Amino acid sequence: MLLERDGDVIVLEPRRMAARMAARRVAEERGERVGETVGYAVRFEEVRSARTRLSFVTEGVLTRRLATDPELGGVSAVVLDELHERHVHTDVALALLRRLRERRPELVLVAMSATLDAEPVAKFLSAPIVRAEGRAFALTIVHEDTVDDRALELRVASAVRRALTESADGHVLVFLPGAAEIRRATDACASAAQKHDAWVLPLHGDLPAEDQDRAVLPSTRRKVILSTNVAESSVTIDGVVAVVDTGLVRRAEHSPYTGLPSLRIDKASRASCTQRAGRAGRTREGRAYRLYSRSDFEARPEHETPELLRVDLTQTVLDLRASGVKELTWLDPPPPKALAAAEDLLVRLTAIDVHGDITSTGREMLRLPLHPRLARVVVEAERRGASADGVTAAALLSERDIRMSARMRPGSHVRKSDQATDRSDVLAMMDALHDGHDVDRNAVRRVELARKQIGRLVRARAGKGDDDALLFSLLAGYSDRVARRLSGRSLALAGGKAELAETSVVRDAPLMIAIDAEQRGTSILVRIASEVTPEQLVEIAPDKLDEQTTTEWNASTERAERVVRMRFDGLAIEETRSAARGDEASELLFRAARDKGITAFAPDDVGELRSRLAFAHTVDASLALLDDGAVEQALRACCEGRTSFAELREAHITDVMRASIDQHALERIAPARITLPSGRVTRVAYELGKDPYVASRLQDFFGLRETPRIGGGRVALVLHLLAPNQRAVQVTSDLAGFWDRHYPKIRKELMRKYPRHAWPVDPSQRGG
Repeated sequence: MLLERDGDVIVLEPRRMAARMAARRVAEERGERVGETVGYAVRFEEVRSARTRLSFVTEGVLTRRLATDPELGGVSAVVLDELHERHVHTDVALALLRRLRERRPELVLVAMSATLDAEPVAKFLSAPIVRAEGRAFALTIVHEDTVDDRALELRVASAVRRALTESADGHVLVFLPGAAEIRRATDACASAAQKHDAWVLPLHGDLPAEDQDRAVLPSTRRKVILSTNVAESSVTIDGVVAVVDTGLVRRAEHSPYTGLPSLRIDKASRASCTQRAGRAGRTREGRAYRLYSRSDFEARPEHETPELLRVDLTQTVLDLRASGVKELTWLDPPPPKALAAAEDLLVRLTAIDVHGDITSTGREMLRLPLHPRLARVVVEAERRGASADGVTAAALLSERDIRMSARMRPGSHVRKSDQATDRSDVLAMMDALHDGHDVDRNAVRRVELARKQIGRLVRARAGKGDDDALLFSLLAGYSDRVARRLSGRSLALAGGKAELAETSVVRDAPLMIAIDAEQRGTSILVRIASEVTPEQLVEIAPDKLDEQTTTEWNASTERAERVVRMRFDGLAIEETRSAARGDEASELLFRAARDKGITAFAPDDVGELRSRLAFAHTVDASLALLDDGAVEQALRACCEGRTSFAELREAHITDVMRASIDQHALERIAPARITLPSGRVTRVAYELGKDPYVASRLQDFFGLRETPRIGGGRVALVLHLLAPNQRAVQVTSDLAGFWDRHYPKIRKELMRKYPRHAWPVDPSQRGG
């Protein structure tokens, strides 16, 4: 119907596979080959001709055309298919097309979906709702109502076995969250498929077109198709009689605060689950086996959260700036912080200026079907005469890592014998691409395709590679991701810490950029890194460099230090340390010493002095206690002019404390030592909560009748009377009673054990 109008028709499909298959289907219906009236254009692939009027395109293709041709000259209609998926490019196209229709009211705009809540979209577009009821076949939905704790692939295998058994013929379509889960499920389902003479075939966006065709085209042999959500909509696989739905989806998110992406497996929405189940009822009656309960299904959100609200918007903002658009009316407005973060990055990439206007560099970047970071890498490589290397690097980074050794799961251990060292993981990837060793052939194929397509756009020249030029070009795209090695694989990033993956070859570089970094909960994992130097940082962004001088406490050297740091974006990239002096250094010493505790600098004296004062205070309240405030005051006084623990330990803190005390009164009431009849001077022990006491040999007390007293004669000391082996034979505060009642008996035992010692009959008399 739309082709009957004058002008071209563009159909926007959310996925490359859907665009390619839809174009082929419509061309077949018209009795043509793809590329005649009907064609398609996806990233790195285009099958169209001068005769083509109906183009199935992916979202990025349309938004790029809108950036270079905001009026869509020659186009009479645009169809947005599967709008419910709400990819970011879909929302951008929807907003731009709505804006365009204000200038071109004759432009036909169609938004289509089987599960979308149509009312908000109809209101946004001021458009009528047309309902086209499709042919519906009976669909039986089976929920898993018992808890199954087995691994996902084993649960899938059980459901596949049941589906194959309960259906005499037809295919089984399984929905899994990602390629990794598909690989594991392939092995788990092998025996059940073999029993029913069925193929087990993967289906996801990274597969070659021929492998995708093998999974979706008609077949006389039964198939178990293990798919991501690419088969959820747009693609009808003829002959599917059963769907096994894990109810899971791998969802990309992006933090505008860290600038880092994250991937997490989450529950699919109810609309998505409904779409999946419906794949079994497209051409005949079918069954859907859900590996989750009915209550689980009903508790899920009704629709998926639009990507515009959760992913990186850098490309979106660049496309809009290229179109001269600074304000736009959205179906669901993106978060202001995400827009601001995207603008900040584009300014950093020199793609737009501080006023938000696109620069010449930004226009150069726009001609490349790459994320702005990678486009900036290629543009810089062109300028430095390393375009071929820049193209290769961008192709490698736009696809998954080709190195099989880099596919280790987090936490896996790399043998030291396998650990190579290089300046950049990108250089290592380029070597692997050249050598063909330890590579994923399918990933290599995709990289080669990308390299070929990018190379056409930049006229890449072959020649001897310049590693320094390439590494600088990588820095141009990732200058906000500078990291400093702390120790081993531990890194410091601006605003936090990270860990370098064991599979990275950048093992020695003190400074690097985190090219492939992912937020994982509270940690950051850097999988792909590349060395940088301070000189390169000065060249790329001199305005981001500053010098900071601070005075800091160094816990390892136990001293205050003057620290001079060269910082890039707030991250210290170089620092020098020296001994600090001055009031600030002394204050740092005081705080550190206070935290460590006063006993670390006068371990015995301070405790003894405080205990003596506590006892003396019970006798004479005019003698002040040595409280925490007084101790802290003395500590602060000792820290003045000093900057290290070593100096503080020589400061005689106890002497400073004594200076504030009436020493004469203290000695009178609580003497530190007393002299015994033997002439021995012994220490009086004061402990909080205990009576003062002395401990000495029994012979030292010979000639003393009464217990010595302190506290102005008010308090009798507790005596620890020791035998020659230094063990107490008696603890008493009544020496006279001991001589009279206990000594005679103890004397006999002492005479037997220590015959060389004198044990007088009356020890209270000297010489007795």
